[in-house]
This record gives sequence, C-alpha cells and structure tokens, in this order.
Amino acid sequence: MRGLANPQPSGLPALKRSDFHYDLPPGLIAQAPLPERSASRLLVVPPAPAPLLDRGVRDLPGLLRAGDLLVFNDTRVIPARLFGQKESGGKVEILIERLLPNAEARAQIGASKSPKPGARIALDAGGEAEVLGREGEFYRLRFHVDGPFEQWLQHAGRLPLPPYIHRDPDADDDARYQTVFARETGAVAAPTAGLHFDDALLDALRAQGVEFGHVTLHVGAGTFQPVRVDELTEHRMHSEWLNVGAALVQQVRATRARGGRVIAVGTTVVRALESAMAGGELHPFAGETSIFILPGYRIRSVDALLTNFHLPESTLLMLVSAFAGKARIFEAYAHAIAERYRFFSYGDAMLLWPEHAE
Repeated sequence: MRGLANPQPSGLPALKRSDFHYDLPPGLIAQAPLPERSASRLLVVPPAPAPLLDRGVRDLPGLLRAGDLLVFNDTRVIPARLFGQKESGGKVEILIERLLPNAEARAQIGASKSPKPGARIALDAGGEAEVLGREGEFYRLRFHVDGPFEQWLQHAGRLPLPPYIHRDPDADDDARYQTVFARETGAVAAPTAGLHFDDALLDALRAQGVEFGHVTLHVGAGTFQPVRVDELTEHRMHSEWLNVGAALVQQVRATRARGGRVIAVGTTVVRALESAMAGGELHPFAGETSIFILPGYRIRSVDALLTNFHLPESTLLMLVSAFAGKARIFEAYAHAIAERYRFFSYGDAMLLWPEHAE
C-alpha cells in the first residue's frame, strides 16, 4: 500500500477543507458531452504572472513539442450500478467498487436498513447478490447469476454516472464515458481528462512528434465521496489499485534524457506516478495506493498536467493546488466561471504548469 497521510511540511499552517471552497453556478455543470470529444475548451495556466490563455483542446499539438510524452490512464469503466430488493421487499441500490475473484465484489449498498451477513438481494436483472460481510462502508458480495459474473455485468449493470449529472445514462454515455484508449477493466468512474481525446487529435499529436504512454489506475467509488472533516490531516483516502509498468518507466526516463517533458492526462495519472516514486526516482509498481496530495507536497513525476475542473472542497482540487499553486488555481477557476467554461466530468479542461516552472 502506498499512502501519504500528511504531506505538508512542518511549520506551515494546517490546511482546512473550507480553504478549498468556491461558489459554482449550477448551470456550468456539464450534463452531457459535446458532440465531438476534442471540441472542449482548454484554459492554459502557466505560472504567474504570465496571463491565462483561452484555447481549445484541439490546440494541444501547438502547445506541446516533439519529444514530449503524454501519459494516459487506460482503465475501463464497468457498468457498476445494480438495483434489486431485499427479502423484506425493500429496494436496494448497489454500486460496485471493485471486482474480486469467484464472482465476488466490494460494493456500497443503498437501502433503508443495512443488510446483514447472509442476506440475499434479488437483482432486477436476474440472479441474487449474497451479503458475505461488511468492512466500513463497503460490503463484500457474492453474485449468483447465469454465466461468468463479469460477462453478466456487462449487460446487466448500468453505467455509474457521477451524482452531479442529473439524468439517467443513455446509449451515448456507454461510449462517451469511456476513453478511446480504455482497455483494462475495473474503474467505477472515468479518468475524465482522457475523454477529450479522439483519433483525429491523437493523430495530430503523433504528427507533432508527441509520444504516448499508459498507466492503469482503477478509479474507485471514493472519487464521488466528499471530504467530511475540516482538518485535512484527518482525511483518509479510499485505496485504489494501480499499475505503473516497466515499459512506461523506460519511456519516462528516455523522455527526460532527451530533454522532453512528461505530461499527465488527468489527476489519476499523477496519483499513479507519485505512488511509484521511490527515492526521487520512478520505478515499476503494481498495488494499492491511498496517496493524498495537498499543497506543500512537491509533485516531481510530471512537468505538466491536463485536467478537468474539480468539485469544491475535493481532494482533486487540493491536488491541482499542490501542483500549480493554490492562489493560481483559484485565479484560474474564477476566470473559468466568468468565461462560462463547462465544469466536471463532461466539461472543459485546463493545461497546468507547475508553480515554479521555467
């Protein structure tokens, strides 16, 4: 397990959840994707005092240079939401957090009364979920369904759109809430910065001489959970599984050696790479991480970050504040609100440079 409970250097005033609050007009929360993936706007955020730049995602080839390395998260979202009823008749909603061997899963359960071990939930899509036990807010379930569970889930489950999207998923979401390079099944939320890339944009970046690499981090249900404590040193992240392979490590080293830049596509890539850092160097790593990155922590694994806009008081807003500087991030968010950028999963993007970049 890789984790970081308190990244703040001693001597700095303790950060609070309320330090990361901002007011967002609800109308700026994107409820659906644009007709084309790469049509989103892009706010370029260089270090202060350089001006913020209003661009588009399709401008990326001109903002990067030959020899740069874009690192994507290749996780694939599972249709993790299921519905059913308890033996008493009460309705149940299941959100799978992680697939486990032997037709089992770790999941959150929404019900009027918490089910006990041994209880069985009749699933609307057919079959049953047996409650094996509970650890914290997660239940361990065994599924009794026709055929292999993961295959059954592909047609029985529903896509778990984020709670701030106030509609049911449709057929368009089945494609658009996946990246075009998704291949490793296991996430319950998309690595949303990657949603902006289509084949035409990837071709244009290749023509510019930009290279691509991949990590895997299976985004868990914790990505939707708010920070509930005001003292941030008391917050604990849910663990997520990641894999930073040897091939990606070699790509990063080769990029650095030739003077290129490593650019993370999404905060999940930053969390994966920082979890694989040991002694100041990137090494192959596969396993669990609960890393929590706050201002005061120096992100060393990447030279730039492409990311969407994040929820107020969220751990992801804290991460980007650690990278680009809290004051600069809040300046950028104020600009984005004034210019009516689209926010969150299906929204627009930012290209961030670190606070002290040359």
